Amino acid sequence: MSPLEFAILGFYFLTLVVLAVFGFHRYIMVFLYFRHRDRRARPLPPPARLPRVTVQLPLYNEMYVVDRLVDSVCRIRYPKELLEIQVLDDSVDETQEIAKAAVDRYREEGFDIHYIHREDRHGYKAGALDFGLQQAGGEFILIFDADFVAPPEILEKTLGHFDDPGVGMVQVRWGHINRDYSLLTQVQSVLLDGHFILEHGGRNRSGRFFNFNGTGGVWRRDAIRDAGGWQHDTLTEDLDLSYRAQMRGWRFVFLQDVVSPAEIPVEMNAFKSQQHRWAKGSVQTCKKLLPKILASDLPLSIKVESTFHLTANFAYPLMIVLSILMFPAMVIRYNMGWYEMLIVDVPLFIGATMSVCSFYLMSQREIFGEAWPSRLKYLPAVLSVGIGLSVNNAKAVIEALLGMDSEFTRTPKYRVEAAGDDWRLKRYRGSLNFVPFVELLLGAYFTVMAYYAASNEIFGTLPFILLFQFGFLYAAFLSLFQGIGKVDLVREQEA
Repeated sequence: MSPLEFAILGFYFLTLVVLAVFGFHRYIMVFLYFRHRDRRARPLPPPARLPRVTVQLPLYNEMYVVDRLVDSVCRIRYPKELLEIQVLDDSVDETQEIAKAAVDRYREEGFDIHYIHREDRHGYKAGALDFGLQQAGGEFILIFDADFVAPPEILEKTLGHFDDPGVGMVQVRWGHINRDYSLLTQVQSVLLDGHFILEHGGRNRSGRFFNFNGTGGVWRRDAIRDAGGWQHDTLTEDLDLSYRAQMRGWRFVFLQDVVSPAEIPVEMNAFKSQQHRWAKGSVQTCKKLLPKILASDLPLSIKVESTFHLTANFAYPLMIVLSILMFPAMVIRYNMGWYEMLIVDVPLFIGATMSVCSFYLMSQREIFGEAWPSRLKYLPAVLSVGIGLSVNNAKAVIEALLGMDSEFTRTPKYRVEAAGDDWRLKRYRGSLNFVPFVELLLGAYFTVMAYYAASNEIFGTLPFILLFQFGFLYAAFLSLFQGIGKVDLVREQEA
């Protein structure tokens, strides 16, 4: 074996082992979730003395969904005199007039609702929340993003947990209004279900740190203040504040049985934009807080889980490295003898793949009960799309590591709820950049790799190669088709 071949195999196996460790962590999440099932948090009746609650609705150019959001918030079952609603609108388009009209409509019905507009987006969402908090009168703060629908019972089922003075935040589970809209929304729903059910559930039940998700949660105002308030030096202000608050000793509660429906992005470029923001923000938060966590006197179990949580997105650059090295490593291993490939490479791939499969299958079983086998058909797409996102998210991770600043890019929302709803002629759209072209190159690369494996009868590797190929090509073609096609449709409409 030449030095070059040795180096290629060395980097290949090192990358595969690190990714396998991240995959093994998913087994740990499943274990923690079921090991501590007796600690599952349940809704509690509201306290005898109902506190004043402020509902904050941060907006930026949300003309299609703002009415739905405000309508749902005003249907929350809570005394009007104890409910303050802030529409925090940083919009620069027609959303301003729509939001003002909604506020005026409900103020006439006796709601304590206010329209608050800033002239600039300083601090983006974190800045808007902080600006509103300075004027808020509530002891507790309930936050909803524009793509959400507030469940009427949310305060009835969450406020009772704050009878414990050590509880700083209660997060409810996200539901999916348009889960059945397309393959892309089905995949996203599975990904989010795994995050909420097993990650939040496992972490919360076992006493580890978990995070507020930016929406669908109630904060104790004193916890926000004690943790240092909303800060905008990362793109994930929710993750940042969550860790700072828990490091101060505040405990969080995850209510799996209370669901707040939300609209999933129907456009690949919008989905990528959202994922880019989450990945970049988590790495920024990792750089900011992980050294402090590791240097603290927190229990080792919390330190270890926080490390896995905050470094999870480092797997995406490693996926790119693995993708590039797979072909030469396969050729080298094949020339050495297929036996070694079968007993080393394939088991490692199967181990990593099975961890993802078991993770998401368990989440679907928890949600759908006996109907969970109907969700099996989406698993290959979940695996492939997760791989296809690696270029987009690796870009986010590298930007964060290099300290490259970027603005808080909102996810376009179109009020798409059913299969017949069309979004292509609506104004907003996700941004199109160079990422799909890199994905196309990687898709072509794996097509050549698949041909080589088939022609040399290395059939054991073909399922994995095809997962990578489909993932990259699906992400690339859907981005280009939806991005370019939407621009053409909008131009025709304007003409």
